[in-house]
Amino acid sequence: MPRSVNNVASRKRRKRVLELAKGFFGRKKNVWTVAKNAVEKGLTYAYRDRKAKKRDYRSLWIARINAGVRQHDMSYSEFMGKPKKAGIDLNRKVLADLAMNHREAFDAIVKKVK
Repeated sequence: MPRSVNNVASRKRRKRVLELAKGFFGRKKNVWTVAKNAVEKGLTYAYRDRKAKKRDYRSLWIARINAGVRQHDMSYSEFMGKPKKAGIDLNRKVLADLAMNHREAFDAIVKKVK
């Protein structure tokens, strides 16, 4: 009995991986085995870094809020519990944006919280 090979599916699978490898340098973009490994690793990094991006942004917001409240002789940890008690329901993202781009509004919040 002759050997059956599903060439259509194999080509489609390889083509999909090589399409994902577009823009890679050297053999990573056009040699199947090298490209397959590079794409797998890239997809792993993409998954991991979608999670890491959230952590990175949160730490950036914390640094910006901290810099903003230090000018009012407070620390970040002193400040963060107080807005909720004062009835100001703003998250870190919004507070960081106010601290960076809308100084007067952030100063008003800090004064109200003090």
